Amino acid sequence: MRYLTILSMLGLGILLSACGSASNSTGAVDAVEGYVNALASNDEASLSALSCAEWETNALTELDSLQAVTASLESFSCQQSGTDGDTALVDCEGKMILSYNGEDQELDLSNRTYQVVEQSGSWLVCGTQ
Repeated sequence: MRYLTILSMLGLGILLSACGSASNSTGAVDAVEGYVNALASNDEASLSALSCAEWETNALTELDSLQAVTASLESFSCQQSGTDGDTALVDCEGKMILSYNGEDQELDLSNRTYQVVEQSGSWLVCGTQ
């Protein structure tokens, strides 16, 4: 009987830790998707809110570089690809289409990995690789 109790507690612990990982992964992915959408829609307030303090200047510089174009996303999705210590690593697929003066240029969104950290209960983009 004691063996069954220990085995049940171990199984419950594994199940609960798996549930926690899924919600952490979702939070990091949601942060990156919101960040990229904020870039595409020229939403400075959302971009700042989704960036950690150390990365915010870089994020706003990237946003400034998109001021002269109209941006849209095509086949865009993200997923967590791993972790590096306390940092979640998120990869995306799809393209950002940049239109300027009737010409389109495509940026492949799979070329960078986003580094995302949890601070005060919020997931924030804090760099790229």
